[in-house]
Amino acid sequence: DKVLMELIEPYELRAAKLREFLEDVKPSLRYDIVPLVDPYGPSVTDPDLQCLVVSEETRRGGEAVNKKRLENGLPELALYEILLIKDPDHSQNEEEKISSSSLRQRLLGTLLRPPRQDPALPSRPYVIGLTGGTGSGKTSIAKLLGHLGAFLIDADKLGHAVYVPGGPAYEQVVAAFGAEILNEDGTINRKVLGAKVFGNQERLKSLTDIVWPEMAQMVKEQIGEADAQGKAVCVLDAAVLLE
Repeated sequence: DKVLMELIEPYELRAAKLREFLEDVKPSLRYDIVPLVDPYGPSVTDPDLQCLVVSEETRRGGEAVNKKRLENGLPELALYEILLIKDPDHSQNEEEKISSSSLRQRLLGTLLRPPRQDPALPSRPYVIGLTGGTGSGKTSIAKLLGHLGAFLIDADKLGHAVYVPGGPAYEQVVAAFGAEILNEDGTINRKVLGAKVFGNQERLKSLTDIVWPEMAQMVKEQIGEADAQGKAVCVLDAAVLLE
């Protein structure tokens, strides 16, 4: 349930930073850093422990630890409660206290690691894949990036373009699914086509095997257009990007 848990650093890195901090505070300090694999860790089994540091938010957890210790035949720990430190720079959407969740939120929009260099890929334009379900906000983000100068590729628009008469997938789709998917004007009725394929994995695969390669080619052409315009960044807005 952690906020932006994908941005939580690996345990080894967090332990190394904690070790460095403790050595800065007092080099002679003796300590053990133990990874927690359950809510209690060694606090309910170690007979040598005497004190547990808690905050007003975690005091109930400390009381639960003492309950478990009594059940295990161990004495209760002294609970030493510390105050939460307020964050004077917190925003309206962040917690008032200094919080790792707020710090992770501030990482959004920053470069977490250098772009991977691949000699097989052209250096320009740099292509960003932007994906997410309906209502996730990807289109709004794409527009913001467009205002900053990025070249936008709307995969949904390309998906419609492949089906139009004369489009790259039109003839193949009609041949595969029959003339009954056509409207009177010769355009493909996507609702009728959808009824044929959704819920039928074999037919859906037949459709995607026709459409996706054509869309991929159209995306490549759009990237080429971005390069011709001298764009440094190209954003591909696509609901289905990773399979």
